Amino acid sequence: MFMVAPRDRPLKEPSRILVVRTDRLGDVVLTLPVFTALRRCFPGAQLAMLAGRYAGAIVEGYAPVDEILWYDDAGGLVPFRVMITRLRAGRFEAAVIVHPTPRLAWLAFLAGIPVRIGTGYRYYSFLFNRRVYTHRKTAERHEVEYNLDLLAPLGCVAVPRKPLDVPLDIPREARERARALLENAGVTGRFVVIHPGSGGSAREWPLEHFGLLARMVIERMNLPVVVTGSGGESPRAEEVARASSGRAVNLAGKLSVKELAALLARASLLIANSTGPLHVGVAVGTPVVGLFTQIPVMGPRRWGPYTDNARVLVPERPPDCDECAGSAGIPCACMASITVETAYAAAADLIAAAGLTHETSRP
Repeated sequence: MFMVAPRDRPLKEPSRILVVRTDRLGDVVLTLPVFTALRRCFPGAQLAMLAGRYAGAIVEGYAPVDEILWYDDAGGLVPFRVMITRLRAGRFEAAVIVHPTPRLAWLAFLAGIPVRIGTGYRYYSFLFNRRVYTHRKTAERHEVEYNLDLLAPLGCVAVPRKPLDVPLDIPREARERARALLENAGVTGRFVVIHPGSGGSAREWPLEHFGLLARMVIERMNLPVVVTGSGGESPRAEEVARASSGRAVNLAGKLSVKELAALLARASLLIANSTGPLHVGVAVGTPVVGLFTQIPVMGPRRWGPYTDNARVLVPERPPDCDECAGSAGIPCACMASITVETAYAAAADLIAAAGLTHETSRP
């Protein structure tokens, strides 16, 4: 259901549109179809994105985006008044606040952007003059579809397409850097990537499970395994490598966002929790195995890989399973209930479907 706030001027076709998404890497990737849709609806409009520097790096060079405004600088948020000045200088006629916060809502309002589109379900929603009434917390649809809903007040009707249709720009330098890292690690042919972290955004499969899975892929499929992660996740990636009997290659902390995309584009398969790199993998066309919690708000219906070239694994436990209650860092019994053999079978299924390898005899 959509509602346009009363007493607002009639909408004219905007020539400068700002899309705001300042959170994590996966969220940004799942917002890119908004630009594809806006480009179809308003081919002559200038499209800009307000994003954080880390996640926004994946957007650089993406054809439908004409300009990127950075929300942070030198390790912190751009000061409030400075950000207002920058937004005013952009002379935007419409702003689509995909993931709202009070600060972002006030910025768009005080910058005087005439059309401000956002959710109607927040206490600060009065700052938006085009409100969309959709409860994302019910997780009845995918995040891509919720994002595209926000274009309705502009008269832009968008039908999402699978697989995720966001041709990322990967510079030659990033491709060469990824290739060099692989060659230096002795990986010259096909390989599988395991990304065991989630940046704290999701329930995670146990590290020892990832390590055993890596060992099984190496031994049964005769494919090398590369473990990836952020710099802060390096110890966890190293734990996975050790659990693989030291046979997996640990590249955690060695790749920029663009280099990670380049690496995933070369991979035969990606295995990961619900995390940004999973969606980057989908965007570059790599088959994926995703491990998700059964809790709907964090589950695959909303956050799953937006492609049919995937296998999604979810615990067979009730959404309110109290074994997973507790603070961050406590092992999640529900996620641990997804067996290594189940994950291996999903990986082998995708590898076989692509005709990339044949399993060796099992020990």
